[in-house]
Amino acid sequence: MTETPAPPALWPAPIADSAVHATVTVPGSKSVTNRALVLAALASEPGWVRRPLRSRDSQLMSDALRAMGVGIEETVSSSSAGPAGGAAGGEAWRIIPAALHGPAAVDVGNAGTVMRFLPPVATLAAGDIRFDGDPRSYERPLGQVISALRTLGARIDDDGRGALPLTVQGGGALEGGVVEIDATNSSQFVSALLLSAPRFNQGVEVRHVGTNLPSMPHIRMTVEMLRAAGAQVDTPEAGGEKNVWRVAPGALLGRDMTVEPDLSNAQPFLAAALITGGTVTVPDWPRRTTQPGDALRRIFTEMGGSCELTDAGLVFTGTGKIHGIDVDLGEVGELTPGIAAVAALADSESVLRGVQHLRLHETDRLAALTREINALGGDVTETADGLRIRPRPLHGGTFHTYEDHRMATAGAVIGLAVEGVLIEDVATTAKTLPDFPRMWTDMLAGAEAGAGA
Repeated sequence: MTETPAPPALWPAPIADSAVHATVTVPGSKSVTNRALVLAALASEPGWVRRPLRSRDSQLMSDALRAMGVGIEETVSSSSAGPAGGAAGGEAWRIIPAALHGPAAVDVGNAGTVMRFLPPVATLAAGDIRFDGDPRSYERPLGQVISALRTLGARIDDDGRGALPLTVQGGGALEGGVVEIDATNSSQFVSALLLSAPRFNQGVEVRHVGTNLPSMPHIRMTVEMLRAAGAQVDTPEAGGEKNVWRVAPGALLGRDMTVEPDLSNAQPFLAAALITGGTVTVPDWPRRTTQPGDALRRIFTEMGGSCELTDAGLVFTGTGKIHGIDVDLGEVGELTPGIAAVAALADSESVLRGVQHLRLHETDRLAALTREINALGGDVTETADGLRIRPRPLHGGTFHTYEDHRMATAGAVIGLAVEGVLIEDVATTAKTLPDFPRMWTDMLAGAEAGAGA
């Protein structure tokens, strides 16, 4: 007899009874951590990844690389270089490249970076690499990566699905060359091919042929990290053809890299300052970055706050008044759930544009946000490419998360101002933000908040 699994526990979202004043140390960026792991695994010499994010997504990535033969030694360093260049302690992973090999099994979970970045890596392994994951991973778009790899010479068995599960029949090398790809649904399709391209015999020339390309900052992140590892990359920004990226074949260098704080994961904490009229300081906020989360400085300022980048980090202050916003989030779509949560508490209508690709993320985020905010009394409607949010008095209720970490933090943000909000499966935040519930309660108590603090 098969037992029905128990429903996820409900977490009562704490309501803020006063202005929040706290310092919140945000863990490392998932996007940077997982790109750094791939590049270090493909390098010609050992390297270091310092202050990495330890979360479900990064653990899936490191476990997958280990399964293919890469050595990853986890240590605690007392002198790793901080994001601003100063000395700081923290976790450090030593990555020891090796000849990639199968047979191996890779669990991608529901991590887009793992399911898209690693099949190109697997083509360089000798032997079969099997990819599988959570049920939702079967629904997420992967066909463009699969067809592109076949064009470049890979052998992949997916039973014609164009999706997971699949097996990459690695031959120890990949010819590479020119490939067209429609990355309308995810910029990760482009990054996936670029990251492994220095190891392809001919490198790669990736031509995006779709009408839209979301999340460009993540492609810029990929390019900058490739160049830091010694790769030669020609891009549209550097005078190349529009929507064309070229990576020359060549050895990648082992680097000593420190991971920036995940600026997108700072969003709920900055939102707390905005909503309550308080002040939140996020240490080590970089003065220059390719992370999409840096756009929060501008967006949340337009919605009623103010910020200053200081030696202590980003200091964000709210007035307690929240204004609606009309904004194109096409380049920073991952910020949409948190912005929608704040917009539901604003004093005027908001229109969030350019994020139709969110229907294909961890869940259909546009439908999920509409359903859950409206269930609390809100007035949200989907548009062709986003959301229209008309503020209404909200009430308590269960906020479902659909195993999506950003849905969980969005619900917590609403719960600051609305009594009786119950977050379903808040543990899903461990995907990128370990120990979020404790960080949240520490912030509300005015204590210094941080993962593992």
